[in-house]
Amino acid sequence: MVESQQPTELEQSPVGRCFWHSDRETGLSCSRCGKQICAQCMVQAPVGVRCKECGRPAPMPTFDVTAVYYGRAAAVAIAVAVVGGILWLFANALLAGIPFLNGLVGIGIGYTAGELISRSVNRKRSKGLVLLAGGSVAGAFLVTLVTGFFPYNLFELLFIVVGVVFAVQRVRP
Repeated sequence: MVESQQPTELEQSPVGRCFWHSDRETGLSCSRCGKQICAQCMVQAPVGVRCKECGRPAPMPTFDVTAVYYGRAAAVAIAVAVVGGILWLFANALLAGIPFLNGLVGIGIGYTAGELISRSVNRKRSKGLVLLAGGSVAGAFLVTLVTGFFPYNLFELLFIVVGVVFAVQRVRP
């Protein structure tokens, strides 16, 4: 009686060693680069099994802020601080008798700062942009303080904090 010399299923698949764990045998390989990987190192991707290098997700473009974008945002933040502070002074001088006006102007500067910075960086978001947006509102407030004009009460200072929050909301991650 002659037995067929068919190789078994285990003999057909090549067994290799994991690229990162040389003590582990595996039959898996990355569908992109071909490195042998064990079950611990594999990443399930929509196109198959990948190694932990090839399966790493790419950063979202919204949160990928380069130095050029930070430069644009810094320029806009400085401009908003200076121009916003000067406009704030004029608003204080013209309409000083209206209660809470200083705070409402602060909220408007905050919203404008956040929107202008967001548009200047193509709607990108990061913690650095948050600092620039909040700093621009604080800078505008400091421009009014440099002149020695300080008619602010506690409620108006709270409105200015709300202005910083408005600025930050447009660029926070």
